[in-house]
Amino acid sequence: MQLADDDTWLDNATNCLFFGASGVGKTHLALGLSQAMLEAGRRIKFFSALALVQQLQQDKQQLLLQSRLKKLDRFDLLILDDLGYVQKSEAETSVLFELIAHRYERKSLLITANQPFSKWDSIFPDSMMTVAAVDRLVHHAVIFEIKADSYRQQQAAARNQG
Repeated sequence: MQLADDDTWLDNATNCLFFGASGVGKTHLALGLSQAMLEAGRRIKFFSALALVQQLQQDKQQLLLQSRLKKLDRFDLLILDDLGYVQKSEAETSVLFELIAHRYERKSLLITANQPFSKWDSIFPDSMMTVAAVDRLVHHAVIFEIKADSYRQQQAAARNQG
């Protein structure tokens, strides 16, 4: 609630990172926080992490990546939902790293992921790139680890009992 009530974290280019298993509400929290920031007059853009990475890849192939990154600078906050589903290919992860590096200390990212940092070697093919990406993300970040049972599994279990 503190992040939702005070938008100065965006002025400081602070990142917000939500970690937890599938179905614990990471996306729901990201959307709620983004709604509060919109109401505060901030510019927000929500992406599936995989869709954004694919767009950035296409831009890079067309030599338009830097132009796209500059266009994304219009937004105070970029939300990358479900980062863990990005494929571990050099092409995909290099543009993801370029996005993280480009926004570092300039603009905020909100990332949801079902994998903790210790498993990000499955996202980035190179351990040095993993360390560099994590280092930039956490330098100015608020990190939430959500430990709960999946809401979808809870609802399914309740339906099956009733």
